Amino acid sequence: MNNIQLFAAILKYLVIAVIAGIAGYIVRKVFAEATIKSAEDEAARIVQDAEREAESQKREALVEAREEIHKLRSELDREARERRSELQQLERRVIQREETLDRKSESLERKEESLQRKTRETEQLQAEVSTILEKQRSELERLAQMTTEEAREYILKTVEGEIKHETAIMIRDIEAQARDEAEKRARDIISLAVQRTAADHVAESTVSVVTLPNDDMKGRIIGREGRNIRALETLTGIDLIIDDTPEAVILSGFDPVRREIARIALEKLIADGRIHPARIEEMVEKARKEVDGVIRDAGEQATFETNVHGLHPELIKLLGRLRFRTSYGQNVLRHSIEVAHLAGIMAAELGVDARLARRAGLLHDIGKAVDHEIEGTHIEIGIDQLRRYKENEEVIHAVACHHGDYEPHSVEAVLVAAADSISAARPGARRETLESYIKRLQKLEEIASSFEGVEKSYAIQAGREVRIMVKPDKIDDALAVQLSRDIVKRIEAELEYPGQIKVTVIRETRAVEYAK
Repeated sequence: MNNIQLFAAILKYLVIAVIAGIAGYIVRKVFAEATIKSAEDEAARIVQDAEREAESQKREALVEAREEIHKLRSELDREARERRSELQQLERRVIQREETLDRKSESLERKEESLQRKTRETEQLQAEVSTILEKQRSELERLAQMTTEEAREYILKTVEGEIKHETAIMIRDIEAQARDEAEKRARDIISLAVQRTAADHVAESTVSVVTLPNDDMKGRIIGREGRNIRALETLTGIDLIIDDTPEAVILSGFDPVRREIARIALEKLIADGRIHPARIEEMVEKARKEVDGVIRDAGEQATFETNVHGLHPELIKLLGRLRFRTSYGQNVLRHSIEVAHLAGIMAAELGVDARLARRAGLLHDIGKAVDHEIEGTHIEIGIDQLRRYKENEEVIHAVACHHGDYEPHSVEAVLVAAADSISAARPGARRETLESYIKRLQKLEEIASSFEGVEKSYAIQAGREVRIMVKPDKIDDALAVQLSRDIVKRIEAELEYPGQIKVTVIRETRAVEYAK
């Protein structure tokens, strides 16, 4: 019984489960169909909305397109109106210019007609004037009872007689003036005829010799890898020649001042025994100061020899610098002293101012002391220097006239010119070749120093080499190469020289500090 009830219960549950499954299937199917229907409706709605939105956007796009077309059409119309306005203005201008040209053309035609009329009137007037002149000439010939040729001859004879009379008066006045100036002219003639005076003369050279205590000193002067001799040559601009000559070093250079500085510095270094670049620089500076003292002493000695006093201290220094200046191989300071003596002697013999003549003779070449530093001839430079230091105007006039650049107005000026010629014309007093050589070396240094960034330049090796020290802050290594090429081109263009010239550009940077 229990098994039957159990089976019945199980069967009941199975039937219920089947029914529940069928019912669930039916419910799910109905729900799915409802969902599908709802989705289809939603899709239809979305499509309709999209169609309505598209239609709306289409209408808006059409409206915007119509507005854009309307706007473009308005702009085109406006531009067309502006163009038409511009064309109308241009047309008006063209019409105005045509009218102006027409008026000008009419004016020119009227002026041309007026000019032709005036030309015809002028020709008629000229014809009338010619007729009147011919009538007047005929009337004058009738009244004067002579022809035109006879009248011309009469006038020429009258003028010739007057000219002869005036010429005679002029000759008489000139003779009277010549008699008044006879004494002065006689003095000038006598001064020009003064016999030439003999004087000692020492030829200047371009080398100096420094004696060494022994041959071992040559190696110390050269230094390790030649640094000492290079430093000395760089600082002085003088070439040191160390050859087989026993116990001697030759200093070669065209500038006597530099050569003297190098000689003194080398002698001091030899005496001191310590030879290295720093010591060389110190000794060269001391030598420069010593040479400045020598220059001052030379100027004072020259004034003492010539008995010329009261000179400005700067003029005395300029005189001292002439000791290291030559003119055609003749020492300019000795030449100036000689001219002062000659001019003073001639002035005393002629009874004029001997003191003035000596002073002008001593100062006549003062411009040569700085003619390598200032533009102009040594006469113009000398005049400027003398006026700067308040020298007597009569002395300045004599200095200005000593080469004939100015007309002399005093006997002393003539005497100075004569004394200068006497001193320069003595046999052996001057040598043209040495002066040309010195000028070539000076020109070589001037060319090198004219470039931007050059600090110092020295012509050495008898002009076969020029060494140039540049400012390291302005010239770098690349510019140094370019500078050497530019200098070479300038030398080739402006100088005439035998062989070749070596151009060496030196760029040195120093850093100096002191330990305290």
